Amino acid sequence: MKKLLLPVLVLFLTISCTNSNDSTKANEALINKYVKAVENIDTSTMESLLANNYEGLGPSSNDRIDKKGAIKSWKENVENLYESIHYSKSRIISVNVPDGENKGEWVSNWAELKIVYKKDKKEVTIWSNTVYKIENNKITKSFTFYNEADVLEQLGYVFINPSDL
Repeated sequence: MKKLLLPVLVLFLTISCTNSNDSTKANEALINKYVKAVENIDTSTMESLLANNYEGLGPSSNDRIDKKGAIKSWKENVENLYESIHYSKSRIISVNVPDGENKGEWVSNWAELKIVYKKDKKEVTIWSNTVYKIENNKITKSFTFYNEADVLEQLGYVFINPSDL
């Protein structure tokens, strides 16, 4: 019995690590596909990668959107606002949260985004982080973080400190 225990344990650990690696690779591939869809302004692919119960949060604390709203917003932004979006210096890291409120498989994408606006061809460069929760090969939740004031400043908006008035 003791001779059988070690091989069974090694086999179990090997299978566990393989499944975890396979899941991690698949999740990262999913997010890479989503990023490419954003860059290509391919809302059909974006929609296919979001779960029906998708919830997007951020960048502001009260920003919250569902799948239907996210796709509608992207279509409107592409039609009226963005000429192009390009990810550079993009880095991905995966983590499995074993328990608690945020239990599940997560993928984080840190990137420098270059966004060109349609109306005046102005370009902004921002650092953005989006953290995606993956379930059943779909994105079920995302948290997006970037400095909105930085974007507005690059577009030429002037911020005045009220104490300077």
